[in-house]
Amino acid sequence: MDVVEVRASPVLPVADLERSLAHYAALGFLTSRHDDTYGFAAWSGLELHLTVAPRAGTAEVFLHVPDTDAVAAHLQSVGVGSTTMPVDMDYGIREGSHVDPDGNLLRFGSPLTSQA
Repeated sequence: MDVVEVRASPVLPVADLERSLAHYAALGFLTSRHDDTYGFAAWSGLELHLTVAPRAGTAEVFLHVPDTDAVAAHLQSVGVGSTTMPVDMDYGIREGSHVDPDGNLLRFGSPLTSQA
C-alpha cells in the first residue's frame, strides 16, 4: 500500500458546541459547524473535530510547532482557557499546554535548540 500523505483530525468531546467554537475562534482558529452537535476548528494545517458527547472523559492532543514560545505567547495573550507557559523537558522538547473549557488538553512543543 502506497501512502502519500497521512493526516489525523482529533475528535474532542465538548459539552457546549457554541461555547467551544467561540473559544477556538478567539484563539485564532477558523471554525465551522456541521450541525448542532458537530463542528470544526482549523489552524495552520491542524483540524480539530468538536463533538457534543456524553461526558466520557476528555482528550489530549500533542501539537508539533516550530516555535513553542510564540504559540504560548499568543494563547496567553488571548486570555481564554488556561495556558501553561513552556518549560524545557528532560526528553528534549520545550513544551507548553492549553486547556479548553471542556478540559481537553492541547500540548504543544518543539525540539530544544540543542536537540535540533
